[in-house]
Amino acid sequence: MSTSEEFLRSAHPVEPQVRAQIMQALGEIESRHQVSVLFACESGSRGWGFASPDSDYDVRFIYVHRLPWYLTVSPGRDVIELPISGELDINGWDLRKALGLMRESNPTLLEWLNSPIVYREEAGTMAQFRALSESAFSNLKGWNHYASMARKNFREHLQAEEVRYKKYLYVLRPLLAARWIRERSSSPPMRFAKLAKHTLDAAADAVLIAEINALLEVKMRAGESATSPRWQGIHAFIEAELLRNAAEPVPALPIAGQAALDAFLHDTVLRMHSASEAKA
Repeated sequence: MSTSEEFLRSAHPVEPQVRAQIMQALGEIESRHQVSVLFACESGSRGWGFASPDSDYDVRFIYVHRLPWYLTVSPGRDVIELPISGELDINGWDLRKALGLMRESNPTLLEWLNSPIVYREEAGTMAQFRALSESAFSNLKGWNHYASMARKNFREHLQAEEVRYKKYLYVLRPLLAARWIRERSSSPPMRFAKLAKHTLDAAADAVLIAEINALLEVKMRAGESATSPRWQGIHAFIEAELLRNAAEPVPALPIAGQAALDAFLHDTVLRMHSASEAKA
């Protein structure tokens, strides 16, 4: 059940033996690819807080290469992807790629930064990275992403009388994220419980919250493919919120330029390269 600070169910289970496998895999990635992992987290349903018993572990990370990798005429591959093995799905982005996506207010990257499950973190570097992500955030791009995602998922997955539990959450989460951005003009939290707490009213939305909690309880006990008849209260809320988004798009606010991102890349690559040379 959720903590006293939340009013929605929330759980972020990571089995100790799986955590150990993840840490080992990250160390092997560093050795094999000659990179330094700056940050590694859990993405997907475990990070959102509503994993099913058979949910995978979606591990995502940001890494930096040694200096020579950035000084070639032809750029190298900027993604590291491990073959899916059992429950583990592990892949990551090079720092330059991550900063380019930050410049575009990429929601996936921003969700990683807000994940409640962090496996590895270079604390000082990532504190600067997060600060940059806040200054570079485009409320319009973020809102458009989540509003479009909710609309698309509703159209594709919630039209039948029998639907998969998780598909409701795949519409509710982006809808509430879009509402967060409308109200705060900042990147929304990854945790669904926190997102709901700050975008729904405990009194006015009490019936809706109770129905979402009932949905979460079943979803977190059922398999990923489990289905149910339509949840009428949730369905009505979704339709109303989609109509509001269509009628009231958010106005764009000014954002910072790229110079600070370039400086951060330069300083981090040189610092990490110097550290690796000192160890050699």
